Amino acid sequence: MLVMQWVWTETGKEAVAPQITYYALRVLMFILSFVLEDWAIHDLIQSPRERRLALLLTSSSYITWTYQTHTFSSAVETLIVLWSIVMTQRILNDKYRSALLSSAALGSLMAFGVFNRITFPAFILPPGVYLLFHFSRNGKFQANGPRPLSFLTLGTAFLFTTTVAIAVDTSFYNDSAGSFFHLLRTNPIITPLNSLLYNTSSSNLSIHGLHPPYQHFIVSLPLLLGPALLLLWNIRKPTLPILSVLSATLLLSLIPHQEPRFLLPAVPLVLSSVRLPKAKVLRRYWLVSWVIFNAVLGVLMGVYHQGGVVPAQLWLGQQQQHHLGFTEVFWWRTYSPPVWLLGGKEIMTIDLMGTKAQGMMKSVSEAVGSCRDRGPRTAGLVAPWSSVELDIWMKDSRAQLSFEKLWMSKYHLNLDDLDVEEDGIRGMLERLVGRRGLVVWKIRRLCEDTM
Repeated sequence: MLVMQWVWTETGKEAVAPQITYYALRVLMFILSFVLEDWAIHDLIQSPRERRLALLLTSSSYITWTYQTHTFSSAVETLIVLWSIVMTQRILNDKYRSALLSSAALGSLMAFGVFNRITFPAFILPPGVYLLFHFSRNGKFQANGPRPLSFLTLGTAFLFTTTVAIAVDTSFYNDSAGSFFHLLRTNPIITPLNSLLYNTSSSNLSIHGLHPPYQHFIVSLPLLLGPALLLLWNIRKPTLPILSVLSATLLLSLIPHQEPRFLLPAVPLVLSSVRLPKAKVLRRYWLVSWVIFNAVLGVLMGVYHQGGVVPAQLWLGQQQQHHLGFTEVFWWRTYSPPVWLLGGKEIMTIDLMGTKAQGMMKSVSEAVGSCRDRGPRTAGLVAPWSSVELDIWMKDSRAQLSFEKLWMSKYHLNLDDLDVEEDGIRGMLERLVGRRGLVVWKIRRLCEDTM
């Protein structure tokens, strides 16, 4: 983004348009995934025939051409996990040399992975165990043991990258007064620690939604892999990628809040390890199911699922503040909106995430003020059209609120709001599909002098 800003200013324009930055980052992630993901799979698999199959399955997976083309932290984590396993295998396969370059790269990747997402250690645990036995002799570290220099190099690279990451985060996120070195010494920002503390609090996780411990096994993995899960029965010997997937699934199932994107790295790891059925009839049926699965999920997840978030934020950033009439926008039951898409507009974004309806209503009501205030204010609310709680709130005369629909996108489904127990399957589908869309509302208080 800094390079784009520099190039853009050379053309005589002040700032890069948010749309240009957004699509440039999408293209960059596509190139990174296309090059680094395929390169890692090429390095992991030695057999040319199995390598071609792995590349074909990974490229045809809807995950590759939806999630991996976004700047999601999970998409970045996928590349880091893949290359961490590649570097691990290079170290393990180098029987006679210290593999210093691979060790240094792995140490940096491990530190970067931890700072990128706190879920990364769950994937890297099996490779880490393998390396511990590789660097030790008979399970005990010795000064004259095999490749002690590799272990030292890995540790040094990890500590160096960790120090740089803490310094960068402290400089970027710390608003306290004082010199940089003073802040680094007295109030350092350690992102993985903050993330760990946040995600170990049940009250915090309840805002995002709580799930049963088997959620990843019966929902996440089938949603990510579909028919490819059936091919796991053909694996005779568990490979390092499969062990990483198993480790991550088990460990992340211990966390009450579970989303399929947490297991995104599992997709290329599994697809690079499976084999097609030997029987021609079974192979044909499986390929047909694979094509249908990815075509349907590609449209559903790549176009509709939370598809209105970016267009809504871009629309808000393009509006003049006096046209909107408000400077506070509440987002409810959506993905966290990218604030930088506002293009520097002075619009405060409040992400309510999955807050209960009563909590959302209370926050918005407090923002618009009461009739006793001098000039009741207005506020914006971005919410899925499928949220029926808004219908009840709009019809409630006691609320004394006016709702004006400013903008709407029909290309939006809120698949995080599935409630089969209350709505039933038919009712849930009618609500989510029949009332698909994301709406920007302008809400103001109705007082006697404004009615």
